[in-house]
Amino acid sequence: MKVIEVIQKRYSCRAYLDKPVEQDKLDQIFEAARQAPSAKNLQDWRFVVVTDKKIKQQVAGCTNHQDSFGLAGAIIAACSICKDTMKCGQQIAPIDVSIALEHIALMATELGLATCWIGSFDAEKVKQILAIPKDVAIIELMALGYPEKGSRQTTREPIKNMVCYDKWQF
Repeated sequence: MKVIEVIQKRYSCRAYLDKPVEQDKLDQIFEAARQAPSAKNLQDWRFVVVTDKKIKQQVAGCTNHQDSFGLAGAIIAACSICKDTMKCGQQIAPIDVSIALEHIALMATELGLATCWIGSFDAEKVKQILAIPKDVAIIELMALGYPEKGSRQTTREPIKNMVCYDKWQF
């Protein structure tokens, strides 16, 4: 599959089959994450991959889509301890972890899996469940697994609504 085809096929899946993700696929997915660029080459991302059904249900219970995320083959807690800020004023951790997560999403798509970024969750409860230290930030959760048949893809805005050249023209 070409890169653009993988990008176009990726969507936020909210309906998963209750089926585990094979270890070889997880290995490929995290190799893709490992290749992500990072500010200062810090590579500070850390991933807690939850595959145990009971723990997945507990983590899913901290989100707004408890039932569907609990069925996913895995829930990934994407973490960072980086407190640095780039010269432009943006914090490094959320940007670097987000890039790595999108590498995960694209590799998962290529492997016939689906993902969903989860930003609506109770971070303190998830930290307790997963024994994540207080000084570690959970940047995002991500569901990962086999999509139910008929899971839908969403439409995208046209390029003209998001791109202008040389000066702000929106």
